[in-house]
Amino acid sequence: MKQLASRLRRLDDALADLPLDEPMLLTELDGFLTGILVCPEAILQAEWLQSVWGSDDSGVAAFDDPLDVQWFVDAVMARHAEIARDLARGKLRPIFDVDERNGDVLWELWIDGFAEAMALRPDGWDAVANGDDPDAADAIERLSMLIAIARNESPLDSVEINAFEDRAKIDLVDAVQRLHAARSRREGGSSVASIGVAPVKVGRNDPCRCGSGKKSKRCCG
Repeated sequence: MKQLASRLRRLDDALADLPLDEPMLLTELDGFLTGILVCPEAILQAEWLQSVWGSDDSGVAAFDDPLDVQWFVDAVMARHAEIARDLARGKLRPIFDVDERNGDVLWELWIDGFAEAMALRPDGWDAVANGDDPDAADAIERLSMLIAIARNESPLDSVEINAFEDRAKIDLVDAVQRLHAARSRREGGSSVASIGVAPVKVGRNDPCRCGSGKKSKRCCG
């Protein structure tokens, strides 16, 4: 992975320290947040955050200190907003890990995170894949093919897979940008940056944005 800003390095460390069997890596989180932003259906922040940090049966986040919850939410949402701005400018900049031995871009981890976001609203993605927007449908087909390759589930032969892998980074960015454009068209040009994001200011009696179900004043507030 190229040199990251300190805030992203800290977020990467926080993800690795989550008490989960398989916590998301930063590159997986990046793909996941991108998938949330271009998802055909809006997904509330409280819902998708639980996919990031895990929770117990009560929905409470896996943190001992409420201040840690707030810092984590703020850090994730800062990257969420950054991706949204890049999409709006047509310049998506995914965070990829790089194999230090040979310099290969490990796009598979990023696309796996994107697939996790797709799994939250499979019917919505299927509707677009089978809908009347051929550009969006083609973008989903390309991303689905990359997901299958990353998971060793592709029906393609080795030559075809190698061809896909050679252009994976370019195809991935292009497909996501086309999905963003398609969603903007469906919503009359509204900015994707505002979708799925809870208000910055939360009232003391409003549900806490960490997703615990408690009032803000009795949780992170």
